[in-house]
Amino acid sequence: MLLQPQVLDTRQQKHPCAEVFCHGKLNWFENRALRRVFGSKRDEVTGEWRKLHNEELRDLYSLPSIVRVVKSRRMRWAGHVARMGEGRGVHRVLVGIPEGKRPLGRPRRRWEDNIKMDRREVGGGGDWMELAQDRDRWWALVNTVMNFRVP
Repeated sequence: MLLQPQVLDTRQQKHPCAEVFCHGKLNWFENRALRRVFGSKRDEVTGEWRKLHNEELRDLYSLPSIVRVVKSRRMRWAGHVARMGEGRGVHRVLVGIPEGKRPLGRPRRRWEDNIKMDRREVGGGGDWMELAQDRDRWWALVNTVMNFRVP
């Protein structure tokens, strides 16, 4: 059986929780691929073969999960853009507020909101734009996001 990539339909991509949904799908796909790579395990008590649990997969696979890689690359890109001038178009997209009348429901999440959530996840506070100006401290934060283990 070949592993085939999962494609999200357009309704799921526009949903406010699309990032959470996508991360769940990424975790599912990564665990599925790792189960095929590492195979099954013989249970010590019953002697029967069983699937590896998620925690066992994380212990066997020493590299960071795909979600960690995505978050760290997003942080890396945000630091690069934050060091650009405020007049640049990319900078305005990063920190900009959508114009016009918004649809009903929760406001759409901006890139800046995602960066703040990723930073809050590793225990960071304060102004991230100011922190991004110092490359060494920003790289330390990006590496922390990459190697952060969520229980």
